Amino acid sequence: WFLLMVRDDFKGGKITLEKALKLLEKLDIQCNTIHVKYIFKDNDRLQQGRITIEEFRTIYRIITYREEIIEIFNTYSENRKILLEKNLIQFLMREQYTLDFSESIASEIIQKYEPIEEVKQAHQMSFEGFRRYMDSSECLIFNNEYGHVYQDMTHPLTDYFISSSHNTYLISDQLWGPSDLWGYVSALVKGCRCLEIDCWDGSQNEPVVYHGYTFTSKLLFKTVIQAIHKYAFLASEYPVVLSLENHCSPSQQEVMADSLLATFGDALLSYTLDNFSDRLPSPEALKFKILVRNKKIGTLRETLERRGSDVHGQVEEYEEEEEVEEEEDGSGAKEPEPVGDFRDDLEKEEQSKRVVRIPLFRKKKIKISMALSDLVIYTKVEKFKSFHHSNLYQQFNESNSIGESQARKLTKLAAREFILHTRKFITRIYPKAIRADSSNFNPQEFWNVGCQMVALNFQTPGLPMDLQNGKFLDNGCSGYILKPRFLRDKKTKFNPHKVPIDGNPLTLTIRLISGIQLPPSYQNKADTLVIVEIFGVPNDQMKQQSRVIKKNAFNPRWNETFTFVIQVPELALIRFVAENQGFIAGNEFLGQYTLPVLCMNRGYRRVPLFSKLGESLEPASLFIYVWYIR
Repeated sequence: WFLLMVRDDFKGGKITLEKALKLLEKLDIQCNTIHVKYIFKDNDRLQQGRITIEEFRTIYRIITYREEIIEIFNTYSENRKILLEKNLIQFLMREQYTLDFSESIASEIIQKYEPIEEVKQAHQMSFEGFRRYMDSSECLIFNNEYGHVYQDMTHPLTDYFISSSHNTYLISDQLWGPSDLWGYVSALVKGCRCLEIDCWDGSQNEPVVYHGYTFTSKLLFKTVIQAIHKYAFLASEYPVVLSLENHCSPSQQEVMADSLLATFGDALLSYTLDNFSDRLPSPEALKFKILVRNKKIGTLRETLERRGSDVHGQVEEYEEEEEVEEEEDGSGAKEPEPVGDFRDDLEKEEQSKRVVRIPLFRKKKIKISMALSDLVIYTKVEKFKSFHHSNLYQQFNESNSIGESQARKLTKLAAREFILHTRKFITRIYPKAIRADSSNFNPQEFWNVGCQMVALNFQTPGLPMDLQNGKFLDNGCSGYILKPRFLRDKKTKFNPHKVPIDGNPLTLTIRLISGIQLPPSYQNKADTLVIVEIFGVPNDQMKQQSRVIKKNAFNPRWNETFTFVIQVPELALIRFVAENQGFIAGNEFLGQYTLPVLCMNRGYRRVPLFSKLGESLEPASLFIYVWYIR
């Protein structure tokens, strides 16, 4: 079979590296060009830059005939040459935990992956076919059942985690960087459902979008919403929330209102839905809708009574209490804490507990255009004062924005009250203003108390965005994930800082077998290691590390087993990180993959690796065996 596939390419004699790469592509072999270059050089016996058919065959076997796959194949093959259909069925049931199994599935796999026609016709599978199956998307660690919308989408909005972005218009830092429409486009393509738009008065009565009182560049408000309109529902059909940070004069607020209506038309939710006049609707009821999140004058009933009437020119003024020493949701915010990683954040919060702060408030008058105010229906912004105050006075359609430092203190001092609050009201967490470099906080601690909108700087790669991207792989990358029942139940006793009495822990075992064409370092000689991390409630935060395999990024073999006992698997994420050991400058990041623990397949699985920027590094991956019980 192999010779039939390649001999025509060698009619002219030897082939070059470029032709070898094309031939591997013809054979459906994914490979890293740099790795192939080194293997080609090692097998070019005459060092002429051209190889024979036998030398190419050696290269092919080095890339494709991985020992760990051969061992699995030989375990189930009766003659170490062919898998009968019954052998494949045994493998799928025993190793891959295929429960809803039928013989037709085995037959479909053979028909799809077996390249040798006579073997396929005999309903058998060669090693070539088995290898292709093991390298396919069907054997990835992420369970395809969760790759589409499978959750109940008829709960109120408060019952969902919602993918959310902070200062979406920025694509670099918060002080000097450019504002760009790409910030909105890229966030929407990733499934983000809550976008932030900072609005300021512009020239010629045209509102602009930028980070106020900074040197960031400006965008026209109308071009921003035109871009949003174009890309809003490409990745997800569920509602998009436009969180306006409004600094405009009433006249330019009216321009914003007119632009929103003209651009989005019927997609803009400017009225209450039937049966949802006193409660939040569901993502299902709000499909393909745009919601405006902003300050609002009066009640929903008053808004409905004005429906159909012209409110242009009408301006209302009201006073709002503003805490001077705490961070604000917007520019001009001050906070004395330096930027740092997660550990630095926690240390600073611990120090702040020892400092008694007397909060100072000032009155601030705000003018709101009724035309813009009436476009705010289910997502009115209300200043957060306390859980007690919200419980007494906050309305169902009012949401809060809380800065990360204040929110972190609340998660530690009043976690259960926080959960009861997020059960009733949409709560948005945003980065502290001192993060001028657009760094991010750990979103997990706020998901642990049910915060729906944990807003991150999408333009900044790193661990926080890895967690964000990993979490929202669930439910079809729709940007909406139904919260666990214990974060929705009004009688909940759940506290993320305590081991649940009635919990259902999961014992997870990961056998790290090997690496597949890891991103090569200098001369393909990386000293590779793997870190497996769990993120979740504090008691579930843990990580384990493999030994170092010296000078091998192509096919390192570890065969190490890690076991984790996860108390609250419903909130847990697992992150795989491949690194090149470095003693002077620290370890070099090679790739990572993050996903929810409960979205993992069991059995022999491949973990695809992604770069720091979130780009696929295929075929770079880890080969593992997953087993868990609850």
